[in-house]
Amino acid sequence: MATPCIDHNNRSINYLRVSVTDRCNLRCVYCMPAEGVPPKTHDEVLRYEEIARLVRVAAGIGISKVRLTGGEPLVRRGLVGLVALIAATPGIDDISMTTNGTLLAQHAADLARAGLRRVNVSLDTLDPDRFRAVTRLGRLEDALAGIRAAADAGLAPIKINVVVMGGGNDDEVAAFARRTVSDGWNVRFIEVMPIGEGGQSAAGHYVSSATIRAAIEAELGPLEPATLPGNGPARYWRVSGAPGTIGFISPISQHFCSACNRLRLSADGKLLPCLFTPSESEIDLRTALRGGADDAALAGLFRRAIAAKPDGHHLDERAVPTCRRMSSVGG
Repeated sequence: MATPCIDHNNRSINYLRVSVTDRCNLRCVYCMPAEGVPPKTHDEVLRYEEIARLVRVAAGIGISKVRLTGGEPLVRRGLVGLVALIAATPGIDDISMTTNGTLLAQHAADLARAGLRRVNVSLDTLDPDRFRAVTRLGRLEDALAGIRAAADAGLAPIKINVVVMGGGNDDEVAAFARRTVSDGWNVRFIEVMPIGEGGQSAAGHYVSSATIRAAIEAELGPLEPATLPGNGPARYWRVSGAPGTIGFISPISQHFCSACNRLRLSADGKLLPCLFTPSESEIDLRTALRGGADDAALAGLFRRAIAAKPDGHHLDERAVPTCRRMSSVGG
């Protein structure tokens, strides 16, 4: 296995998030407008063999973990084949996926057989009517069926991602926490971020992790420290005796930039050193790929992205950044 690249802040960069599509079958209010976004054309989106080649190049400079995202990754046909290609890549030892779960029931077993290890499921409410309102198009029962199918397929640990919005779903945090006791769920509460659709209203809906934790402890008692395998920035706790865990992802109140280990590849082939990378600073891998660049040249572009990683997102120092919608980089 290649040694991970170390950036100028002494961070070991070993994790690549790959958006396989900018399309989604839902229209979550903090992520996409109600009418959706203009879809990329077939030629604009990286082909699976191009993604597989870039993953192989990335593995050669120390990337060992890959997460597939979207949009919603499962709306793109043939995703199982891409998982198999990545699983066969020397140096890649972990493949995971983030999904809204509504299409997962029909694909979970095949994805597991192809080499997918784990899934994170975005689920912001346990109320069917509210689910419809938040997603504009979805059905809660489909997402819950996806979670059950993933568990049956061995895609564990399953992590349930909850973006907490004041006045929207913050009254459900204790209900989600109870699922860690009754059903062994691993629930992660995420502070809403000022990016994309959420950027214009984040200030009005922002709820800190400390506030979320206080609401949970008021009903379920003090939380105990816990751990959970994975590559993300969550800090984990559990209700005493619970089989599941409670995680907090706090990009605003306790940002984790000093430990960031990731790069992001957009569906249209742009490499982002940071989630908040301005469009003019993205690194164009698609043009290089299709222009005949060899693996050494592509590896050089990955190293350039690592060298460009900022020390932090500095959201407390500026207005909403002018960067991509969340739907095009997968969070």
